[in-house]
Amino acid sequence: MKTHNYSRREFVGMSAAAGASLAANTLGPLPPHLVPDPGAVAASDRVRFGMIGVGMQGSGLLSQAITLPGVECAAACDLYDGRHTLAREIVRADLPVTRRYQELLDNKEIDCIVAAVPDHWHKQVVVDAVSAGKDIYCEKPMSHSAADGVAMVDAAKRSGRIVQIGSQRVSSQVCAKAKELIAQGTLGDLMLVEGWLGRNDPTGAWEYPPPPDLSPKNLDWDTWQGTVPKRPFDPFIFARWRCWKEYGTGVAGDLLVHLVSGMMFMLGINAPPKQASAVGGIRRWKDGRNMPDVQAVVYDYDGLPVYMRLNLGTEMPETYRIQGSKGLLEVTGSALTLTPQSGKDQYPSYYTGSYPRALRQAYLAKWHEENDPKMGQPVTMPETISFSGPDFDDIRPHQWTFFEAVRTRKPVVEDVVFGHHAALACHMANESYFRRGAVSWDEATKTIKG
Repeated sequence: MKTHNYSRREFVGMSAAAGASLAANTLGPLPPHLVPDPGAVAASDRVRFGMIGVGMQGSGLLSQAITLPGVECAAACDLYDGRHTLAREIVRADLPVTRRYQELLDNKEIDCIVAAVPDHWHKQVVVDAVSAGKDIYCEKPMSHSAADGVAMVDAAKRSGRIVQIGSQRVSSQVCAKAKELIAQGTLGDLMLVEGWLGRNDPTGAWEYPPPPDLSPKNLDWDTWQGTVPKRPFDPFIFARWRCWKEYGTGVAGDLLVHLVSGMMFMLGINAPPKQASAVGGIRRWKDGRNMPDVQAVVYDYDGLPVYMRLNLGTEMPETYRIQGSKGLLEVTGSALTLTPQSGKDQYPSYYTGSYPRALRQAYLAKWHEENDPKMGQPVTMPETISFSGPDFDDIRPHQWTFFEAVRTRKPVVEDVVFGHHAALACHMANESYFRRGAVSWDEATKTIKG
């Protein structure tokens, strides 16, 4: 079994697909567009990006991006000065750094932006970037609220700029193989989709240690808070913002969005759910947070039931179980298993035990005549087929897709509309949790209704 860290924020070992397999397959080498040739990009085609936010995820994105051919970091922005030092340690000692991201947007030599900031800043950064003529890669979830998402879609469409959201499941080879199998009708009619992900450690529950030197002297705390009602300086809120709805979107925006965007990609869905009903609570991490650490939600995707569950108190590998009339497809971070099902009776119906003897015996004789294998003829034995994916982090190819789109103007899969629809599912889960009832998306008013 191969262990694979799906992203820096998840710290979850992804198991190989469960169950015995009669036919094993290894997904081949990465497609050419996912393995950039270091010499394939001419100097004239170099993409220069500005990095906004050099925190936990931002530092990882920055480190990955500068390894891609023809991609260069031109400047970095963060409200904490310690991350100016970090950005220079990652890129180069003389990298221009600033607290004001507007300086990056005004810089004509910067082609695009990579942003990894707290959720409550996503809308403003994206709207400002596209309005300034910059393409932008924005971390997930795309928005902090449904209204923010609507504004971001409108701004992106008006500007014509490329927006890619950072839920990298759409760049996973394993998810691509699942998408191919589903599109071929291998599962028949879809019946139900399940997904789950769990963690069981303080870091997985966002109990991050704030930088020891953090203070109002080296952090622009007032600007960091944005339009949220102001609080006194609190290093724990700065480091653990996901715990509070004022700044983050909880397990929905951190983890559920991965499950939802992966499901949308595999099933070919690009729409918000019709309805959502969520339950949960603060079951373990009673640290002052106001977002649940356990959350389960049932969605209606135009008649298809989807059940997702997140847990910060029990570790579970990220898994999908996609159920259809012709079989079951289980997808994990590095493998998938397809178990075909005939949908036919394997044995005579036990209901005929309620028949009188003569009717029952006649039924049994007819059933065996029609269904028993004929002597001398081969017996059909459905195979469970497993595909094992490569041990690679799909963040890098996801970023490469964005930078290639900046160069070529080709559309991206996880664009502003896809990102909005995925984020809406998360906002609906949170709205349902806080309202303690089912909610629906009203496209006419573009609001979540109870």
